[in-house]
Amino acid sequence: MAGGANEDEDEITGINVTPLVDIVLVLLIIFMVTANFIVRETVEVDLPRAANGGETVQGLVNVVIDKDGKLYFDGAEVPEDELMRKVTEAVTKDKDTRAIISADQALPYGRVMRLIDVVKGQGIAKFALNIQKDAAPTPAAAAPAGP
Repeated sequence: MAGGANEDEDEITGINVTPLVDIVLVLLIIFMVTANFIVRETVEVDLPRAANGGETVQGLVNVVIDKDGKLYFDGAEVPEDELMRKVTEAVTKDKDTRAIISADQALPYGRVMRLIDVVKGQGIAKFALNIQKDAAPTPAAAAPAGP
């Protein structure tokens, strides 16, 4: 029993990380399972592509116009007058409200400009146009044609 007294006085020289790894893996599994429920409802839009687009932070207001010309405000279909009212309400709540505008690339330019005009007309000064990032610029865009 002489060795028993020394065991109580020994210092801890190692940390068992197995419980920590177990907890982290459980949290990872919970996150992966619940991530599907967090995804917001989206509207399918064929976005134009650009090689040099910047990343945007998720805005407070999402305005979408699909290929059929239907307007969506934060995922819910709305007519234009209702869109104007909802944008005005958002600006009333926070004067620094920003908008992310997504438009199908098949739409005429004038229709997209009309949507931008509606959003700006209701008081949103800062907005971003949503694009789908291209992997690389097209060869025609990369090399300008010269004489």
